[in-house]
Amino acid sequence: MSPELLGFGSLALVLLLIAVRMPIGVALGVAAFAGFTILRNERVAFAVMQQTPFEVAANWGLSAIPMFILMGAIAHASGISEALFRCARLWLSGLPGGLAVATNFASAGFAAASGSSVATSATMGRLAIPQMLKAGYAPSLACGVVASSGTLGALIPPSIMFVIYGVFAEVSITKLLIAGVMPGVLTAVVYTIMIVGRCWLDPSVAPPIKQEVDRSELWRERWRSLAPVWPLLLLIFGIIGGLYGGVVTPTEAGAAGAFLACIIAAVQRRLTFAVFQESIMEAVKTTAQLFFVAYGAVMYTKFLALVGLPGMMAAMMGSWALDPVLLLLAISIIYVILGMFLDPLGVLLLTLPIVQPMFEALGLDPIWLGVIVVKYIEIGLLTPPVGFNAYVVKNVVGDKIPLDTIFRGIGWFLACEVVVMFLILTFPQISLWLPNSMN
Repeated sequence: MSPELLGFGSLALVLLLIAVRMPIGVALGVAAFAGFTILRNERVAFAVMQQTPFEVAANWGLSAIPMFILMGAIAHASGISEALFRCARLWLSGLPGGLAVATNFASAGFAAASGSSVATSATMGRLAIPQMLKAGYAPSLACGVVASSGTLGALIPPSIMFVIYGVFAEVSITKLLIAGVMPGVLTAVVYTIMIVGRCWLDPSVAPPIKQEVDRSELWRERWRSLAPVWPLLLLIFGIIGGLYGGVVTPTEAGAAGAFLACIIAAVQRRLTFAVFQESIMEAVKTTAQLFFVAYGAVMYTKFLALVGLPGMMAAMMGSWALDPVLLLLAISIIYVILGMFLDPLGVLLLTLPIVQPMFEALGLDPIWLGVIVVKYIEIGLLTPPVGFNAYVVKNVVGDKIPLDTIFRGIGWFLACEVVVMFLILTFPQISLWLPNSMN
């Protein structure tokens, strides 16, 4: 069997193992181990399996991940999400679809503190969906905005996906994190325009909210609502500013963010020993899960490099895809299809060794590719039949709202994603202007 054929066979094996519900890290590791055994022998396969965990754990770039996760876990456990939603609701509820708009921006803020799409959707779902349903909002809108705005956690810094992409693609993690700022803001703004426009044209989707207090009292409540929120917003903008100015590395930013999150929660009397212990355990478990997937991905990447599959596919792309538009179209189709069925981290680690050489063959910016890939991973969290965020919301609402209603609500936001991706692909400077302006 030729090495190239063995490489394609390993891809089929990985997809088959994932289809039978084998964990993505195990599937990648099994395919790599079998490939090394066939191509060389079992001693080589065992040697690679023994070396890989140390290589992954010793990578300094990945050390930012547990710090970002810990920061998000403390922010979640200390109840900052309730304060964010209350503040957004008081300031934005006067707009058409104001509660949905508030949920959108509160999710963006919490995503910037947690870096997790799943945690954002689950947390905001418990907070926002009952209030929107009580106010007479259409269940499809209430569930759709929570599931969709939760995906901003993959794009707005601190983004765990950008850290993993930067390590495996060997590009600047700092520039990747900064590159996600404008696309993340653009996504939130496009969502807001759609919500306001839809609710203005069809008020039955989101009936206007009647204020129960007079105007002067409302403004006092609005200003009071900023008190528990501004330290977290200062923390988020401090991290982004520190990365942009080159003052801190991603790992230092994560460590400083976790420390300051503890200080903020302690000052606001939300940091108990139980909360701290719960946050530590959550960070340890999530980091272990991510690193286990990374072990399998590194093994598989080494195998693909040995058989020369990435180079061969890059050469194929270089021979016929002389127009970058064709490459971008192909990448878009691949990621949309894979996102319908596979875990987001699995999609990233499975495709990156193949897609990145193709991008480099055409001289395209790897930072831009990182934004494109992570953005498509966001979309994959929404697309049926898997649509992981939809199932997170379904778990929150239980049997009260059917799954097809949730996906119907998400459809409006997927239409927004088409607009956002068109802008990102057509105007690369949306992603590259901020990182290119860094010192």
